[in-house]
Amino acid sequence: MTRPTVPLVPRDPVAAHNRRLGRRGEELAARHLTSLGMVLLDRNWRCAAGEIDLVLRDGRVLVICEVKTRSSTSYGTPLEAVDARKAERLRRLGARWLRAHDCHPDDVRVDLVGVLAPPSGPVEVEHVPGVG
Repeated sequence: MTRPTVPLVPRDPVAAHNRRLGRRGEELAARHLTSLGMVLLDRNWRCAAGEIDLVLRDGRVLVICEVKTRSSTSYGTPLEAVDARKAERLRRLGARWLRAHDCHPDDVRVDLVGVLAPPSGPVEVEHVPGVG
């Protein structure tokens, strides 16, 4: 008996590019934040409600970090992609992470990191602690 063949669907090159760009931005953000003395605890943590890009410890504070990466500012800066609604969603995700890990920090903070990584030229990393 022969197995039916499954047609290969070409991957969307734009989506693949965006995934690579996002992974690069998260790596650059993690390096930047750890260079400031933070300790990386988790990366790309997922639950039914969504995903947290980076979870770090800054002293006795747990940091929930959203990373936005862009290759240009044609559609706005990376940080403009996060509004008050997204920041609130990150707080809820942070509470889920704390429950899942039975973690009880002194405080919890939501940070943003914007990464501008043009095809040529220097990469810019902007860290905004304590949004919302």
